[in-house]
Amino acid sequence: MSNSMKLFVYDSVKKEKVPFEPIVQGEARIYVCGPTVYDDSHLGHARSAIAFDLLHRVFKANNLNVNLTKNFTDIDDKIIKKMHETGRSLEDVTNQYIDAYKHDMDILNILPNSNEPKATENLQIMIEMIEDLMSKDIAYAISNGVYFDVSKDSQYGSLSKRASDENSIARVEGNDEKRNPSDFALWKFEKTNDVAYDAPFGRGRPGWHIECSAMINKHLAYKDTPYQIDIHGGGADLLFPHHENEAAQTRCSTKSDLAKYWMHNGFVTIDGEKMSKSLGNSFFLKDIVKSYSGEVVRFYLLTAHYRTDFNFNEEDLIGSKKRLDKLYRVKKRVYGGGQSTVNKDFKNAMFEALNDDLNSSKAMALVDELINNANDMLDKEPKNKAFKKELVANLGFIEEILGIGNSDAYEYFQFGIDEATINQIEVLIEKRNEAKKSKDFKTADAVRDEVTKMGVSLMDTPTGTKWEKL
Repeated sequence: MSNSMKLFVYDSVKKEKVPFEPIVQGEARIYVCGPTVYDDSHLGHARSAIAFDLLHRVFKANNLNVNLTKNFTDIDDKIIKKMHETGRSLEDVTNQYIDAYKHDMDILNILPNSNEPKATENLQIMIEMIEDLMSKDIAYAISNGVYFDVSKDSQYGSLSKRASDENSIARVEGNDEKRNPSDFALWKFEKTNDVAYDAPFGRGRPGWHIECSAMINKHLAYKDTPYQIDIHGGGADLLFPHHENEAAQTRCSTKSDLAKYWMHNGFVTIDGEKMSKSLGNSFFLKDIVKSYSGEVVRFYLLTAHYRTDFNFNEEDLIGSKKRLDKLYRVKKRVYGGGQSTVNKDFKNAMFEALNDDLNSSKAMALVDELINNANDMLDKEPKNKAFKKELVANLGFIEEILGIGNSDAYEYFQFGIDEATINQIEVLIEKRNEAKKSKDFKTADAVRDEVTKMGVSLMDTPTGTKWEKL
């Protein structure tokens, strides 16, 4: 797909939109902070995943070869707490939630990540980075662990524009042995009932911040360039202290900056007054996708710009479902037809919106407009094959760049029907087909009535009988 428009992204450090200019022409290396796997994924995870999946898709559509790496933090206080509560091993707990997370990402139609490193599989490179920082006296050991000396990094605070003494997390941990109140742990020495690994400076486990710096340096970084990667991303809550600390570690260890651009997505809040009993105020994705398809959730989260805070409520979710329903009703009207090429004006308008720091709300409005115009045109000229073929191509482009509209036009309307009922419907359709073949129209009509009573409507199409929930 050729596109010569300029790409703009909002850089959280510069606090402005800037043109995206990759370190290496035609490539984009992106690292996104992934989940700490001690529980099921929630709407915050979904928001971040969809925001950076949109970035992935838009960059790909702009002919960039994208490497998007997302880590799994599989060693952490919360995971250890879960182990003690459940009497299960670290691997048992973390594998369960990694699998659940990947399943949720599939439901949301997230493109596969290029790499998914786990912290526990990268301990050696973390240990090496800590040893390097200790040899330069930028890191030091005290009774409970190894700490990073923030006073040794003259640029500390430049990322978040927050002074190092504001590190409230460090103050809460309070330790008189530390050189500075804001110094943060690189390695935590073993305590009773802890999970620990051997290291030259003492048995223990890594702090949270070191894993990303070490894994980026090992798996993703360009060597001998001012910046290791093009973009580092995550939720707005990670800017300080997590990303600030990552940046400091990398700067002091490798003499290069961690990322050329920093991107952060906004928070998600739940409007409890506008959530039904079935959803409650659940933040968990698994509860929401029992009542609404992952595609509806994706559509809804794309309606707001990724940088804004998002107030999730069921009224708006239902509104998004109605908008998506309209797309699928149009898709049904051109079902089984061939496709030509995407309309140039539509494609350019979409690129103009999405290349402007992923303006998804504008892109979604363009989709609505396309659907409304398509319905008008199909009403006026139902036999216009050229228009239908272009429309199929346009819908394919929407699917590729926004990740919506990828379901079968009929199966989309079958959401929420259990497998046993689906099998029953399929058997009845087969019975009706046999009856029609042998010209037993009385039986065929009786079967249709039976299916209608199940809340299902049948449609005879050139490619066979399709059905949907009424």
